[in-house]
Amino acid sequence: MSKALPDLEHMLDTLIATPSVSSVRPDLDTGNAAVSDHLAGWLEAMNFNVHVQAVPGHAEKCNVIATRGAGPDALVLAGHTDTVPYDIDGWTADPFRARRNDGRLYGLGSCDMKGFFAIVLEALRDTSPARQKKPVVVIATADEESGMAGARELVAQGEQPGRHVLIGEPTKLVPVRAHKGIFMLRIVVHGRAGHSSNPALGRSALDGMQAVLNALCDLREDLARRYSDARFAVPAPTLNFGRISGGDNPNRICARCELDIDMRLTPGMHLEAARSEIIRAVDGAIAGRELDVEYISLFDGVGPMDTPADDPFLLACEAQTGCHSEVVSFATEAPLFAELGMTAVVLGPGDIAVAHQPNEYLELAAITPMQSHIRGLYQRLCVEGDSDA
Repeated sequence: MSKALPDLEHMLDTLIATPSVSSVRPDLDTGNAAVSDHLAGWLEAMNFNVHVQAVPGHAEKCNVIATRGAGPDALVLAGHTDTVPYDIDGWTADPFRARRNDGRLYGLGSCDMKGFFAIVLEALRDTSPARQKKPVVVIATADEESGMAGARELVAQGEQPGRHVLIGEPTKLVPVRAHKGIFMLRIVVHGRAGHSSNPALGRSALDGMQAVLNALCDLREDLARRYSDARFAVPAPTLNFGRISGGDNPNRICARCELDIDMRLTPGMHLEAARSEIIRAVDGAIAGRELDVEYISLFDGVGPMDTPADDPFLLACEAQTGCHSEVVSFATEAPLFAELGMTAVVLGPGDIAVAHQPNEYLELAAITPMQSHIRGLYQRLCVEGDSDA
């Protein structure tokens, strides 16, 4: 049964109050089905045709795909409904209770990025389907904070939901045309344990990992020379050694050592090619050492985003906001939408600097301008049917 569309404050409070944590730890992961149910009901009340799409292999996780109007060239307004886990000790109040104080809306997901969906629905509240020349689509994905399984399911289905997609990640109301890609990998070096009094009795995985680290440092410098992009505050691709663990006692030769890495790719780089370069460097480093190596994907990753500066949809977003587009180092689902042949721009309220932090908040002053931007793009692309954007 369709739900009546409540006011903006109620939508914000309800979305924040409904847990939708994504985590690689099953004990922390809550799924997003309850949030999806709220959005689906509200969108039905606005005369959208709503499809709730299951995400295979992820119980209680689903996408919401809501369409109003028919035909090609739809404007898609997209984002994710999940949040990161939270450290309750860092919050000054319940993270699932929306609070308004000092011109800010506090609550888990207020900025990243449940607030965007409430703003979208409020912006479209009084719009008329009868006036549309082209469709408008709202997509709410699952699992962005863990593995982007929701957006990957959209790609797996292979249906292009629209021509242009605005992704409402927090950008402080400035259009973003490019960002880095990312993947995460675990490298496991296997050796043989032995008594520490005689190195010949074993094969040290720690010694092997030292050689791996040296090789990866050399590769990092080489990649920085080949793929530096001056548009970014950190121009080079980055290769972070985030965690290392090995051995169990000082008097035993280490039989196993793990290294977790995070790589951020600049535009022009490709996920599989970058992964292959890492594997070649690691394999070369341990060659001849009588060690084995194992590679475990921690996050398959997403490639860089790079929308051309003269793209008509990007220009429309710049004209609407009055801001020149920027580039950012954080990653979004935009490259996955691009795989479906869509032009992507990232534009949303909020500041990425407070995302994933205790006491996350959305500046209340950003709500009205974001509504205006959505209405303006809707008017231009869906009502006027601008074919150039």
